[in-house]
Amino acid sequence: MTEQEIIDKTNRVFEEAFEIEPERLLPEANIFVDLGLDSLDIVDLVVALQNSFGVKIRNEERIREIRTLQDLYGFIASLRTGKDVTSA
Repeated sequence: MTEQEIIDKTNRVFEEAFEIEPERLLPEANIFVDLGLDSLDIVDLVVALQNSFGVKIRNEERIREIRTLQDLYGFIASLRTGKDVTSA
C-alpha cells in the first residue's frame, strides 16, 4: 500500500465515520482542535481504522502522541510495515 493510499483510506474514515468535509482533512490538521474529535470519538476512530486497514491497534504509548493527521498516517504506515515512523 502506498503512502497516498493510506492517506486516502484514512481520510475516507474521517469522512464516513465523522462526516468531516474533505477540504478540512489536511495533513497538519489537529485531530482534536481542528477536526473536533473527543476522547470518545477516538475509540470509534480506532475501530474504524482497524476495520478499514485490517490491522490491530493496541493500546500503545505511540497512540497518545498522535495529534495531527500526518501523525496518524505515519502511525498506520508503521503498523503496516512494522517500523516506527511516527518518531521520525
